[in-house]
Formats: sequence, C-alpha cells, structure tokens
Amino acid sequence: MKVLLHICCGVCAGSVAERLLSEGHRVTGYFFNPNIHPAAEYETRLQVARTVAESIGFPLYVDEYKPEGWMKATVGLEKEPEGGRRCEVCYRLRLESAFHYMQEHDFDVFTTSLTVSPHKPALVVNRIGKEIGGDKFLARDFKKQDGFKRANEIAKKLGVYRQHYCGCIYSLGQLMHED
Repeated sequence: MKVLLHICCGVCAGSVAERLLSEGHRVTGYFFNPNIHPAAEYETRLQVARTVAESIGFPLYVDEYKPEGWMKATVGLEKEPEGGRRCEVCYRLRLESAFHYMQEHDFDVFTTSLTVSPHKPALVVNRIGKEIGGDKFLARDFKKQDGFKRANEIAKKLGVYRQHYCGCIYSLGQLMHED
C-alpha cells in the first residue's frame, strides 16, 4: 500500500517508517506540526525528520508552518492538562491536514507516528483518525513491539536531537514550571 505517514517528530518517525517499510508499504512522510513552539524548536525537529527520512530511505513532504492556525484552534484550552481536550484538538488538526494531503496525492491510506509515544493514547489518536478518514486511516499502536524503544535506538544511532516536551507552548510552560 501507498502510505502517507504523518510525522509528529523525526525520533518517533524512525521506528514507524521502518516497520511500515518492512511490511512492504511504500511510505511518504508528511511533516505538519503547527503546534510546535518556538519556531527554533520547529526547525530543529524538522531537521531531525529530514535526517531520519534520508537515513531510512523514504521521501518527506513538509507542509507550511502556520502556528497561528493552531493557536486559533486551541483558544480556550490553554489551561487544559497535557493529554486533555487541547491535545485532541491538536491531533485532529494535524490528522485532518494529513487526510487532505492523502486525498490530493493519491495515497491508499494515512497514519501517524503519534501512537509510538508512550505519552500519546493510541485509542484517542486512532479514534480521531477513523472519524476523519474512516477506512483510509491505518489505525495502529506503534508503541507495541518495542516501537518507542526502537525509535530511541535509531535516534541514538543517528545522534539526533530528542525533545523533552510535546512541542506546544503550553507543554513547554509546564516543563519550565517543573524545573
């Protein structure tokens, strides 16, 4: 199958793309993450995604970085805890964009690397993906079969940056308050 893989970050993409390719799929990465703050963090994560794509051997499409759209979508959810309603809005925004790109570029299905993270609930991400794309969404829990462990092994081997927060301004604020 021709699979469009929404990439939340390069580290997570490594094991997911590797697994999909090993299953015989043709994978194209799709980097769309208007949630990432600040812009320098976005650029760093994008460079990691490029490094991983080149190393593993799949093409990567980078959509436009428009954080103002994400900020508008999450108005009123600023105080939500990590994993709350704001995150669901964020998943939906990114998966809707991936779905539209999939439709416009003749892919068979789309999926996301979000579910490889132990901090992202696969049930929620997959529910949203199915609501958006129906049977065109490849629902998986990529953290299974040591997916997250393998993602970190690939990142370490490549010597790439591994982030310490989800990416949004609010999770960054929570991280700074923990220190």
